Amino acid sequence: MKVLVATEKPFSKVAVDQIREIVEKGGHELATLEKYTDVQQLYAAVADADALIVRSDKVTKEVIAAAPKLKIVVRAGAGYDNLDLAACTERGIVAMNTPGQNSNAVAELAIGMMIYISRNQFTPGTGSELKGKTLGIQAYGNVGRLVAAHAKSFGMKIMAFDPFVPAERIQSEGVEVAASLEDLYAKSDFVSLHIPATNETKNSIGYALLSKMPKGGCLVNTARKEVINEPELVKVLEERQDLKYITDIAATNQAELNEKFGKRVFATPKKMGAETAEANINAGVAAANQICDFFATGNRKFQVNK
Repeated sequence: MKVLVATEKPFSKVAVDQIREIVEKGGHELATLEKYTDVQQLYAAVADADALIVRSDKVTKEVIAAAPKLKIVVRAGAGYDNLDLAACTERGIVAMNTPGQNSNAVAELAIGMMIYISRNQFTPGTGSELKGKTLGIQAYGNVGRLVAAHAKSFGMKIMAFDPFVPAERIQSEGVEVAASLEDLYAKSDFVSLHIPATNETKNSIGYALLSKMPKGGCLVNTARKEVINEPELVKVLEERQDLKYITDIAATNQAELNEKFGKRVFATPKKMGAETAEANINAGVAAANQICDFFATGNRKFQVNK
């Protein structure tokens, strides 16, 4: 089988070398398309591919149409909204992600962002400490659990809300379970977002929730910009001059936010959550292993489409 690694933003050489070793040991051929500048290059490269590994590259219905032999596509990372799942399902293509491989990188960034915004973006002036503050975690999955673990070492009180995780499991890790999403926001000095962008979550974080935050509250977004209701974010920041917003995904209206609210807001220049050498290797290696296992045994453990 031919496995194509198609990455506009490439994996590290170390990661590619390990991917190649895994793929070839499994009896398959590896091809790479790195730093491509035109989608036509991707269409040409997938024409004879049986498997595809991508990072943030968009696997659209057009890409899938150009890949008649494609049997599996793996997004090296946790989020998979860059994959057209409906098109994959229609063609009988298995779509997977690699959950957990980037989790620590994202969790460490979330903590770093809390420190950065609390210390006035490292400019002169009196800041504040994380110790003694309450951190609310919205979605207690791989990243959320690691954020909680790291935050405990700073002496923070941790709350979480996740309707898909049993309360007993959350409590067993020394984390308080919020009675509701509204309760989480009302009691948290920081809220760290770890929800995916779905039909249910898009534009779900807005005025109603943010206005409930305590004085000096801060929303930390290492998830997706689509979950934020941006006009309502502007409204609440205008009304509540004590609130702050720091994000790893620049808002559509980020220039407006920066102009109006100065150091109360910050966005990383480009999404940095998974941008560590370790996460880069982990996600690529996991993708290669999953593809080889799928071809060898039919294992679909991390399938995200139906």
